[in-house]
Amino acid sequence: MFTGHRVPLFSAFLSAVAVLAAGGGGVHLLHRVEAVQSQPARPLLLAPMLGVLDTCVLLPAGGASDLAQRCTRPGGSAAALVEATVAPLEPPKSQEGGAPAPYRLGYTLQAPLLQLFRAQGNAWEIDPERVDRLVRTVQDNARPVVLYLFSTHFPVDAPLEQILARDANNLLQTQEGPLPVDAYFGIPTYPWTFARTDTDITARRVQATQALLDGLCKLPDADRAKIEGITLLGEVHHLFPDFQGGMGWRPPYRVTDYSAASVEGFQKYLAQQFGRIGQLNQLLGSRYARFEDVRPPGRDLRAGPQGQAPAPAWAQWAEHIDSFAHGRLPVSGWAFAPGVSQPWVHVYRNGRWVGKTGVNMRREDVQKVHPEVGLADTGWRMDLDFRYWAEGVHRLDVFLETAPGRLVLMATRHVAVMGRAGGGALPAPRQQQPLPASVAPVPGVMIDVDMPGEMQTLYYNPLAALWHAFRGQQVARYLQFFDKVVAQSCLAGTPRYIHQLLAFPNPGWDESKYAVEASLQAGRSPAMGDLRLGVSLYGDATYGPRFTQWLAESGPRPYGITEFHPLRPLDGPALQEVLARHAAQGAQFLSFFMEPRWQGALVERPHNPFSFDPENAHYHSAALYQAVDWIRQHGAAP
Repeated sequence: MFTGHRVPLFSAFLSAVAVLAAGGGGVHLLHRVEAVQSQPARPLLLAPMLGVLDTCVLLPAGGASDLAQRCTRPGGSAAALVEATVAPLEPPKSQEGGAPAPYRLGYTLQAPLLQLFRAQGNAWEIDPERVDRLVRTVQDNARPVVLYLFSTHFPVDAPLEQILARDANNLLQTQEGPLPVDAYFGIPTYPWTFARTDTDITARRVQATQALLDGLCKLPDADRAKIEGITLLGEVHHLFPDFQGGMGWRPPYRVTDYSAASVEGFQKYLAQQFGRIGQLNQLLGSRYARFEDVRPPGRDLRAGPQGQAPAPAWAQWAEHIDSFAHGRLPVSGWAFAPGVSQPWVHVYRNGRWVGKTGVNMRREDVQKVHPEVGLADTGWRMDLDFRYWAEGVHRLDVFLETAPGRLVLMATRHVAVMGRAGGGALPAPRQQQPLPASVAPVPGVMIDVDMPGEMQTLYYNPLAALWHAFRGQQVARYLQFFDKVVAQSCLAGTPRYIHQLLAFPNPGWDESKYAVEASLQAGRSPAMGDLRLGVSLYGDATYGPRFTQWLAESGPRPYGITEFHPLRPLDGPALQEVLARHAAQGAQFLSFFMEPRWQGALVERPHNPFSFDPENAHYHSAALYQAVDWIRQHGAAP
């Protein structure tokens, strides 16, 4: 297990590991797309996130090495280490009348909030030296910086974490009670609550943030102006038992937050949405007397009453929740068609065409089992809205299109939309229309449909959809609360970004468990205040069409790329094309991980496998570093 002052190792790659474990998406590189926003006024800011915390900022005073002396001596900082690490990627200065530099080079400074405390007897106080080293790093280095106020469920090896985790009030809750501290690839995860703000975990985050901001606000205006963006907290989303293995659709379905405060908040949310309990009853077919009687859905009705007296049928439906209860059914799998530049998957329901989706999502699991397919961009997924489907057994036929009009039948699945009066018995099949003609697959074609399972039963519960909307609101409100803390400082005018994961590019993730959709409206929803969109992009989300399409559909706006790794080799021109597209559609900065280097050599530490570094063989990271270097030498401004 990783121990000691190794903050970046946790924050740097755990979310990326989740992408790989669950299966991300992937496609062939896009040609430059039409910009959805105006050309940026200046080149894109590359702001690598450097491993300078455990190697400098958090070091105890008195180190013997030259680097340690620069970090820990009076007035020391990580500024020299920052410069030594990023300087090799500095583009040549453009000559008068020449082409502008391909990018601006800065850095991302990670501030682990809970690591800014030290024990003082039985109390905890801010460690002023650690705060000052962070502040002096900004002051002593001339480059633009993105300040990352980091505090998520991933640990920072702070002694305070274990103290806070002993208080159930600081933890998210499932139906069974507080969610215990979990493990993710052997590393603890702390399920900090965001359903409330009157908690010790929130108070400590606020205290550390204010201490750091107070220090930064004492800097001269010219130094504060180097801060071009602030990202808040990191990943903020709902958690669930067995975080490592429970990201998909395998039952039982368990989510957060079922604390008393959250239940009460949900009841108030329903009252605001419907006004009168009769309106909610009309939607649900329920007989609640008042909003205070409504409980969040928390039980799969397939499991029965679990030793309790059977509830009325309407109550069982209102209590029902599973991965599909909100009315969305994923149809997903993978396909490999050698020689086909863009395979498409077509889905038919009861013989009628529903739609098509590209085979362009990343499936690391497929590549491991079938290395002969080469790259992992073999996945596909289409989410079907079954809220208004009639009761009955519906037939889904999935075809692979390998050439225009050439369809290969991949699989047939039957799903049962259950009715309230059926008593659990399967309903009758729905009428079918003739299917299109299909052909046998040619040699070398491999196809598979993972979901849905044959005869999957579907119980639509509108209250489950309302519950997920409320859970998403909890995430958004907590981020807005934290944003107001920053907005009360001298940096109120500095753009502030969320630092959020994207669930939808990952075909193996059940997005309903995370409830991040509302927070991803940052930059366009009044509910998110002045916060801007900040997203971590891995795999095909960096270079493929899905993020671009989602951004266009959800509302183009300025955004920051808080973490970036294609998980595949890209040469210099290809990577430049990717950066140009992001700059054209509104990206303000892009952050990837880098290992600290001093006097040309790697600093000894647990190295991040996702760091762009010429010596990193993991996930094509060395090739990606070389691609950035090519852009440095040959590229043009995006």
